[in-house]
Amino acid sequence: MKRLELANPLEAFRLEGEVAVITGGASGIGRAAAIAMARLGARIAILDRNQEGGIAVASEIARFGGTAEAHALDVVDEEAVNRSMAAIHGLHGRLDILVNSAGIARRLPAIDLPLPDWERVIAVNVTGSFLCARAAARYMLGKDGRIVNIASIMGYSGGLFPNVSYQTSKGAVVNMTRTLAVEWAKQGIRVNGVAPTFIHTPLTKTILSQPETRAKIEDATPMGVIGEVEDVVGAVIFLSCRASSLITGETIAVDGGFLAQ
Repeated sequence: MKRLELANPLEAFRLEGEVAVITGGASGIGRAAAIAMARLGARIAILDRNQEGGIAVASEIARFGGTAEAHALDVVDEEAVNRSMAAIHGLHGRLDILVNSAGIARRLPAIDLPLPDWERVIAVNVTGSFLCARAAARYMLGKDGRIVNIASIMGYSGGLFPNVSYQTSKGAVVNMTRTLAVEWAKQGIRVNGVAPTFIHTPLTKTILSQPETRAKIEDATPMGVIGEVEDVVGAVIFLSCRASSLITGETIAVDGGFLAQ
């Protein structure tokens, strides 16, 4: 591993010339991460089932002088994932960063949860993250690759609301992060995660619009707040850049103190 030697420590947070792939980059945390990383100099590839939304984010990045492209992708399609990573590497000649932000939820009591809903959540949140990590890692071996998986505080907690498939999937993401970090550590790839609390995104719009539910979340959070996507981006950037060069296998909670209780 190359040691970090910089005259200006702030340079460790820059991403000039690097290629960052963001799954789920058309909205929510993925979109915010794509824009922030582009402002730090990265070339962005947005992978999302919503290609129109991805194109809109790429256009937004282009308006401030950044470089971005959008690809349509369902992260559970193994062949499509492999093709997408190969195409991005072929276009740019490198693939430095992967942010696994694609995710879904099905909020139902366990006893009422249909098996297809369970299977889809596990497929997208766990298998999709693995497929993208594996495909990206093939181009990162020995080249200082960085993978950041978006987990959740619900991966550590029984939760405030019935959501067994989502919470199970995010617990799996946390442990997959550790496992891949250990396996790839000597091959130049760092794998870390970010575990946000409830954040204002399209995925949480319905649940956070309910006053009683919102109050319950705020009461359970020491800082008493619901997060914004901008609150999560700093941790994603930190784990994606050279400033975190000796960190791997960790998942940083961005949760207002929720897990500290």
